[in-house]
Amino acid sequence: MTATRMSGQRPDRSGGTHHLDGKFVTAVPGPHCAMAEALVGPGGYFGREWNAFKDCLGGGFGVALPFTLIWHHADVARQALAGVVSDPDEGLSYFEDIIRLLNRCGVTVVLQLKEAGPDAITHYGSTLALKAPSVF
Repeated sequence: MTATRMSGQRPDRSGGTHHLDGKFVTAVPGPHCAMAEALVGPGGYFGREWNAFKDCLGGGFGVALPFTLIWHHADVARQALAGVVSDPDEGLSYFEDIIRLLNRCGVTVVLQLKEAGPDAITHYGSTLALKAPSVF
């Protein structure tokens, strides 16, 4: 099933910086709900599962590529979703696969890690960085 444009939504806006609050991203539906709030606003829709999420990245749901996503408390999702493997062939966790998909679509993803303090930022700019992120 493919998602279609939701009625009553404003046209897509491109660019900009969006902030995702990752404090409560502790299960597979969590990233999708948090992503919707970050990109479209409270009560917004940006997919409820993997395929719908990919459809939404194609436009028609309030935001268009490219944009920057700052994922606050990213370590919460990284830890909670560590055991959920979405691609057995590559061994990536659901969290890593989301980051990889966003990068491939042209999204700049900045991960802020709660446990390292507010100034610690991990920037994921490529698939290689998933295995060895750079911190600045």
